[in-house]
Amino acid sequence: MENFFSILPQTFINGLTLGSSYALIALGYSMVYGILKLLNFAHGDVYMIGAYLGYGVFVLTYTDEGALIPTAIIIVLMLVVAMVGAGLVSIAIERFAYRPLRYAPRIAPLISALGVSFILQNMTQITVSPRPLSYGNGTLIPIGSGLQLGSLNIQTSRILLIGTALILMIALTYFVTQTRLGRAMRAVSMDIDAAQMMGVDVNRVIMATFFIGAVLAGAGGVLVGIFTLSIRHTMGFQAGLKGFVAAVMGGIGSIPGAALGGIILGLIEAFASVYFDPTFKDVIAFIILVLVLLIKPSGLMGKPLVQKV
Repeated sequence: MENFFSILPQTFINGLTLGSSYALIALGYSMVYGILKLLNFAHGDVYMIGAYLGYGVFVLTYTDEGALIPTAIIIVLMLVVAMVGAGLVSIAIERFAYRPLRYAPRIAPLISALGVSFILQNMTQITVSPRPLSYGNGTLIPIGSGLQLGSLNIQTSRILLIGTALILMIALTYFVTQTRLGRAMRAVSMDIDAAQMMGVDVNRVIMATFFIGAVLAGAGGVLVGIFTLSIRHTMGFQAGLKGFVAAVMGGIGSIPGAALGGIILGLIEAFASVYFDPTFKDVIAFIILVLVLLIKPSGLMGKPLVQKV
């Protein structure tokens, strides 16, 4: 029992780190579904593209002698390039893979999403590398840096991930609730036809939704790459699946629900890894998901027949 409580704080921080990354991905799923009722299964690979774009900035700004500019500026540049690049990729996906199928049977855009996912994975494998790319041990952020509070160790990379995710989620909430485009997004999510009749540019709103969701995923890709010290072309599959689970768990279509679902899923995995066999952490997470859907099919914060953005 004493050992249980001694590792509880560290396990909580580990779960919060995982959960923050899942939340950033889940928000994109939730926003797109809230407007189009579309499961964008290429979203995880947009997250992967963001990770690779950020790594490209790292390669250009680091030499064998060290950083060419201050590390803080490098990280900011990595985030900006990844977020904008992922957003533009997502806009292209929406325009050419989803928009022509908007009024097609539901299965058509789903198949298109899976096709786009495989294209992004294989193009990255062919054009960049089939092998994982490494940041090196502490090249960008020293391994031992961070906060040491007794037995609790909070690495700088964890602080960066959790803090950036929190800032982005607060910014998203403000954008959706306080800006004109955000209100248009909520209107389209409630009734796309009525919003169009009222003069809302639906295509512009949908494009903005894809862009914003990809911006969050791109940031997540960079932050997770910095934290794990490596990236690979298949990293989007597992992360995308976990993001989808988080979105459904919290209530797909709900921004607070996606964030909450991500955090809960991260905590479940962290505690399952410590107090159970780590190989079963994914199984436990999906069991919890099934239970949530059986008890409350709309998710923890979702409302039946009402979709939020």
